[in-house]
Amino acid sequence: MTMTRIGIAIAVALFAPVAAAQAQKISPDMTFFVTSAGLGKGADLGGLAGADRHCQQLAAAAGAGKKQWRAYLSTTASGATPSVNARDRIGKGPWYTFDGRLVARDVAELHALNSINRMTALTEKGAKVNGRAESPNNMHDILTGSNPDGTVSVSDKDTTCGNWTKSGEGAAIVGHHDRWGLQDNEPARSWNASHPSRGCSQDNLKASGGAGLFYCFAANSR
Repeated sequence: MTMTRIGIAIAVALFAPVAAAQAQKISPDMTFFVTSAGLGKGADLGGLAGADRHCQQLAAAAGAGKKQWRAYLSTTASGATPSVNARDRIGKGPWYTFDGRLVARDVAELHALNSINRMTALTEKGAKVNGRAESPNNMHDILTGSNPDGTVSVSDKDTTCGNWTKSGEGAAIVGHHDRWGLQDNEPARSWNASHPSRGCSQDNLKASGGAGLFYCFAANSR
């Protein structure tokens, strides 16, 4: 190899990491992401406050901590405490992904267009979340506790794992970020309301294709 070729090879080797870093540069418009990791305790997120704190910490680590981040989670009424709808927690929009792609202009469009999918459901690091088609782990079950319109899912059974404080018995409504059905011949599921989880522990969530992940939105995106 000549000195010229050696020089070119060295330059390419040095430039490649820089180019990769630039390609992964966060958009200043990022106002939506899927958590890159859960809290490790299944659906016990420390309630809404704990979930919001996790969103804020992940966003800060990614360089977007100046925005006010909220978890897209609903809770049921408990005693004198009223229920909370996920759609009422996330501001007015618009919301954009890590790479600046528009997710939805407002709350109505977010729920009407079902526009969260494998291409827009990026983490705060700009990574895609494994879906049913990926290996080794399917993590498409995203915690929400919500109906398709973003209101709290209410039934005679648990739908929010004890308002995000349980990591054992119970269940939570989850959405599919990749919108796959449970069987190949089923219609695509909703990003925020696909089915109940098998339980609230980390193992229970993993058993049906989850990892305790949830959606985060910047509530002050305008």
